[in-house]
Formats: sequence, C-alpha cells, structure tokens
Amino acid sequence: MRAAPTELGVALVGCGDFGTFVLEAIRDIPGLRIVACADADRPHAQRLAAQHDATVHTGVEEVAALPDVDVVVVATPPAAHADAAVTALQAGKHVFCEKPLALTVEDAARVEAVSRRSPGVLVVDHVLRYNPVLRLLQRLGEEHLLDRLRRFAFENDASDEDLGADHWFWDPARSGGIHVEHGVHFFDAANVLMGAEPLQVQGIEVRRDGGPVDIVVATATHPGGAVATHAHSFTHAHRAERQLLRLDYGFAEARVTGWIPTYATVTAWTDEAGAARWEALPGRAAELLAVPGLRPHGGERVSVSVARDAGSPRPARGRGVTRSVPHRVECVVDLGGEARKPHVYTESVRAAMTDLVHCAAHGGRPRADARAGLTAVAVADAATRSARTGRTVARPALAPAGGGVR
Repeated sequence: MRAAPTELGVALVGCGDFGTFVLEAIRDIPGLRIVACADADRPHAQRLAAQHDATVHTGVEEVAALPDVDVVVVATPPAAHADAAVTALQAGKHVFCEKPLALTVEDAARVEAVSRRSPGVLVVDHVLRYNPVLRLLQRLGEEHLLDRLRRFAFENDASDEDLGADHWFWDPARSGGIHVEHGVHFFDAANVLMGAEPLQVQGIEVRRDGGPVDIVVATATHPGGAVATHAHSFTHAHRAERQLLRLDYGFAEARVTGWIPTYATVTAWTDEAGAARWEALPGRAAELLAVPGLRPHGGERVSVSVARDAGSPRPARGRGVTRSVPHRVECVVDLGGEARKPHVYTESVRAAMTDLVHCAAHGGRPRADARAGLTAVAVADAATRSARTGRTVARPALAPAGGGVR
C-alpha cells in the first residue's frame, strides 16, 4: 500500500444527480479535497466544478492522469462502472464506485482482480453495510442475542414516477436489469446478515404489458438451510412506496422498514439471563449503532420492554432447537423514521468514503470492497439467468478472497 498523502484529492466522474449527491455527502470529510469533475456532457461538469472550485474534464482517462487526484468517484450509469474503475486503479488511484460494480460477473471479476494488484483501495457504494440499524442487528448476532438467521425476506414496492420510457434504467444493456442495478444492495445485505454467500438462485421477471420488465423476484438458498427472498417492483408513485425486510431468527424476528433502514422492531423469546441482557441495550445504544464516519443526528433511540412469563416455562422447540424461553422481548430501534432517511442515506455514503480514507491511510480491507461487489453481481447475474431460462442457477464459483475485513 502506497503512503497516503495528508490530503486526498477527489475527482468525480459522472456529474448527474447522484454524483452531485455523493460530493455533498463527502465534501467535509477531513483529509479530502474535491479537485476535479468530469462528464461527457461538459456543461454538467462545469456546473458542479464551479460549486467546488474544481477543474473540468470529460472522462476518467483525463482525471486518472492528474497528479493531484488520489480518489476517483465513479458515478456514471452502470455500464461504464467496470472500465472506469479499472482505468483509475491501473493509474494507482483509489476508487469509490457506485453499485453495481459491473454488469457482468466477468467484468466484476476483472475489477476485483485489478483491485488486488493495485496500490489503490476500492470501495463499492453498498450503503447498507454502513447502515446503523443493520449494523446493530449484526452485533446482536455476534453477541448471540439473535440466533443464526434462517430467513431473509425483502419486499420493495419502489417508484417509477421519475423513470420515463427512455430512461437507461429500463435498458438491460445499460443497467443490467433490476436484479443487477438495484438488487445488488440486498443480495449484499443478505450475504452480510447470513454470514455466507448463497449456493443457488431462482429468479423470475414480470414484464409490464407492452413495456419493460418492472417486477423481479429471486429466491436464494444459503448454507445451513437458510433462505433469502428478494422482490422488487418499480411500479408505484413516490407517495405509495414501501419496503419491508423481515428477518427470521427462529426464537426472534426483526422487521426493518425502508430501503434505507431507519426503523426496526425485534420480537424475541428468551430466558431470565437473556432478558437482562436485552434490557441493558438502551444504555448501549450509541455503541450498538456506531458506524465510523457516520454522524448521528442525536435523536436515535433503542428501547426495550420485557413481558416476563408471557409464555410457559416448559421447553419450546423449533427446527430441532429446544429452550426454556418464557419471557417476551419487544425492542425498537429508531433512527427517526422515514423523515430521517435523507440524513441516514447521506451519512451512510459518508461512512463508506470514510472507510476508504481509513484504509488508504492505515491499510486493511474496507467493508464494501471489490470482493463484496463481485459477489453481489454474481448473485444478481444468477437470478437474471434463472429468470430467463426458467431453471435454478448455481452462483458461479469465485476465487477465494485474500485477507480479512476489519
């Protein structure tokens, strides 16, 4: 790993709405300075560059050659992600790449291979890895307050209100299709929460009458008999959007709302020792919700209530596991609800870039590295191929990852 300068110069490639959003999210991270903006539509680059006192360019090749650029942010439409990331990495730059990492497994594997040989750090914008609600659930699993996840079920009724008929989102050659363009977020989240990548995937696609595929569903089997289902429907008005993630832990269940999670409820059955541990969680809220680089707004809360002897003390059994669990726990994790979604989204992007900056300075692998991006694309590709062939598809075998995630 090359020595990191005291200040990292950032170049944005792709100056549309999302690129603008990323720059706003990261512009005040200590040790970063926005120095260049590039877009094939030069007026877009000029507009954004003027806001950040940056130079104007037309593509990744130009900014990758600039000596004052250390980090390249790739915020182009998905079809350009892989080539842009490779160009920047081969120039020795760090890369912050919007998801998906690539449209195909082959291209994602190419980026991952280059990232392993490059002195630069690559972070994929899998923001759910940096979400406080999901991080808390991971920590409860690590502390054995939650058992191993058996079932991951995500339902996403998303908006198509701003997606006109000619939008690149509907064109698989430019977006990869819904499983790839959007589904990778949740394939990746399932991999994290399950603690393992899936073995095989079944997918379906539903085409709008006379129009594009706008509903997709995928079912993935994970090791140990765990199952994840993913449903995405881009068919709603903004005001009618809704998302629900249901997580089945056997003796506990979590329900998480929002595609950027801001609220969750956990219901669990436990014994007296477990009840005492659950009751201690509100006093640990800041620790459990902490994500490096993500700034809390101050209104986050974790609340717990325990109904003792809500069930019989006789042993209860499910899927071969027998326990005495007479007490019912109700836990609420609240980041401020839907009104706080913009804050949580912005701060999750900031946390992802903070991860990159930390690894650039100190070494190590970021949480959302190229391997995570490759794995998510591999699952999405399997779901897409299954939908088009009508057959269950095994996730492609991937070369073992090196090192460990901090």
